[in-house]
Amino acid sequence: MIEVENGHLLSKHPDKCRFPHGHTRKVELIFEADSLDDHEMVFDFKLVKKMVDDFLETYDHALCMNTEDPKFEFFKDAYGERIIGFEGLDPTTEVMAKTIFDHTSGQLQHHIDNPDPEYPVRAEVRLKTIRVWETTSSWAEYGI
Repeated sequence: MIEVENGHLLSKHPDKCRFPHGHTRKVELIFEADSLDDHEMVFDFKLVKKMVDDFLETYDHALCMNTEDPKFEFFKDAYGERIIGFEGLDPTTEVMAKTIFDHTSGQLQHHIDNPDPEYPVRAEVRLKTIRVWETTSSWAEYGI
């Protein structure tokens, strides 16, 4: 589980969520395999950090917005890389879970195809689910 301080605004939302607001998001990454490796692991947690830390860092203290929001360009001009655009989509927690899943799946495949000698990943390792917590009582997940 990795925590990220992140903001978003949901321009399609009928109520308060259409205004900029933030969350302490917890991102759970759930991997699985049919067996454990020679070290009695699915694979080493250190590699999980290598796969997602830089990507999730871009979300930390950033505001996620729909690129079709009328104020998107204003915010982008004012805050640059700290504004993350989602092409035609409101950055709901569900959309963020899918985005993180897609990134992590690609990274996992990269590490399977190009094994790190210290932290190899077997072909049987699968990313099962990404769960993104928005609050202590609400979350969304995306997976296989």
